[in-house]
Amino acid sequence: MSVITEVRIQSDDFELGRILSIDEALAIELETLVPSGGVTVPLFWVYEPVREGFLDTIERYPTVESVTEMDVFEDRTLFKLDWNASEDPLFQCILEHDGQILSATGTAERWQFEMRFPDRKQLSQYQTCCEEVNISLELVRVYNPTDPGTGPWYGLSEPQREALMLAVRMGYYDIPRGCTTEELADKLGISDQAVTERLRRAIGTFVRQALLTDRK
Repeated sequence: MSVITEVRIQSDDFELGRILSIDEALAIELETLVPSGGVTVPLFWVYEPVREGFLDTIERYPTVESVTEMDVFEDRTLFKLDWNASEDPLFQCILEHDGQILSATGTAERWQFEMRFPDRKQLSQYQTCCEEVNISLELVRVYNPTDPGTGPWYGLSEPQREALMLAVRMGYYDIPRGCTTEELADKLGISDQAVTERLRRAIGTFVRQALLTDRK
């Protein structure tokens, strides 16, 4: 049975982390990932206004062929990155042991990856591979998916995931609240009532799939 793991890695421990070690960025999220056979991780979001010289900073790395601004929003910018992943031992370890990257978010200090491996043996071999190239992994969680139909996002639909992530980023669950459902609705282009219902369903689905995995 396949196994899913969540790991934290210091940005300085792998090439892509060093390339995207951007102090002024609140967070970076990889949007499109090539799990096997490819050499690029083409799209990533930067969640902060981008400062002048940002592109030059990234393009100075010899493994980067180009970086292009794709879409600009008030709180985030989407970039396309063409780079040579063969120079990054972390990605080579993932490829060699049939790993698939499900999600990856990072800051200037560290990244968190969610990855799927065919079985625990392949996961163990991946960990050994990282140790051999001096990449320190902080293992956050390892689990077997309870329902293959739930997909990589714990059964969340894309609209549910988008609403939940936006609510967290805008501080909806902070004390005091950083935003209202009306503000979330405006960002998502839906009604206030639809936001409330989408978040309710998203939280219920996430808890059932991620936390209540030992229920009979």
